[in-house]
Amino acid sequence: MRQEVHCSAADKMDVNQAKQEHLLALKVMRLTKPTLFTNMPVTCEDRDLPGDLFLRLMKDDPSTVKGAETLILGEMLTLPQNFGNIFLGETFSSYISVHNDSSQVVKDILVKADLQTSSQRLNLSASNSAVSELKPECCIDDVIHHEVKEIGTHILVCAVSYTTQTGEKLYFRKFFKFQVLKPLDVKTKFYNAESDLSSVTDEVFLEAQIQNITTSPMFMEKVSLEPSMMYNVTELNNVASADESMSTFGKMSYLQPLDTRQYLYCLKPKPEHAEKAGVIKGVTVIGKLDIVWKTNLGERGRLQTSQLQRMAPGYGDVRLSLEFIPDTVNLEEPFDITCKITNCRSLALFTTSERTMDLLLEMCNTRSVHWCGVSGRQLGKLSPSSSLSIPLKLLCSVQGLQLISGLRLTDTFLKRTYEYDDIAHVLVVCPFISPES
Repeated sequence: MRQEVHCSAADKMDVNQAKQEHLLALKVMRLTKPTLFTNMPVTCEDRDLPGDLFLRLMKDDPSTVKGAETLILGEMLTLPQNFGNIFLGETFSSYISVHNDSSQVVKDILVKADLQTSSQRLNLSASNSAVSELKPECCIDDVIHHEVKEIGTHILVCAVSYTTQTGEKLYFRKFFKFQVLKPLDVKTKFYNAESDLSSVTDEVFLEAQIQNITTSPMFMEKVSLEPSMMYNVTELNNVASADESMSTFGKMSYLQPLDTRQYLYCLKPKPEHAEKAGVIKGVTVIGKLDIVWKTNLGERGRLQTSQLQRMAPGYGDVRLSLEFIPDTVNLEEPFDITCKITNCRSLALFTTSERTMDLLLEMCNTRSVHWCGVSGRQLGKLSPSSSLSIPLKLLCSVQGLQLISGLRLTDTFLKRTYEYDDIAHVLVVCPFISPES
């Protein structure tokens, strides 16, 4: 709302000043790199009436590529014909020129350039000191640069104040509005991986999905993860060979419009933090992504995300994991798995009390998975931070990828039951059917 009121007041001021002819002229031009000249080739078959006339004309055209005259892109460069698009992370450059169109000397010229965004107003002028005098047909030139860090409407406000030979002080300004667009769509996913069921040195895998939402291809110069102070990061986007390490995306890392690329990183706790169970388990800040790209003829852009946060893994009081499970089992044949139960009472964050549990194991059959053994048996007492390995036997009656579920652990001290219905998947095959059939 404040920005709209400001613009309205400026419009009224410009109307009043338009009645007075100024001695100075202000010109503003955005500085961008040229683009390749494009033409529309016109061709026809040899048996048509023009024959090879069109082809000879295109060969004589200096803007076409020799030997590839039917291509749309030519060899020549063309200057930008409009303001163009500005994307977040790119550097906005503009040329500002104040020219003395009058026949008299103008004194105390002050040129000021501000950039108004939705949240702040930035001064982009290289110098805030006034020029003592400007002779006729002379000019004051300035080039401003600004790395765009906000999306939305931006207004470049150029103001000029000066003094005439008669001592009259004059002032005018101009507004240039442009939009800053979003170049990339970044999505992240976190995966918690643990090598040991009671270990606190858990690894965290980060998957970053980056999509090019512009209309031109991008060269991805760098995509890196800057970890937080508690983690070390390993990039998993390279394939090691005998001679060198190559990127999984090839030597030319181009991202076409609307294409998506996935990057993977592994974060491990630093040795000095690995032994602090409560600290590592509760860490949610992982780090931030640093993305650098180039577009068209080498325009550079850079984006840095805010601190990425994950949901801290919550295990509650009891944690059930698998030590052993086969990948493939036969239909209607018993197979063994080994479960590990850990009393996480002392591993829970912000928990000071330690409590021994007295656990009771119950097994519930499903339509496709059947437990073999006695349900409702006592496992005994489990002290804090300790674990218990339990061998179990199952039988599957349905082929395909089956979900193992139906385990219940009850703490008889507190009369609290913990349900586990998403333990693991196992592939069930029929041993009498060959894989080829």
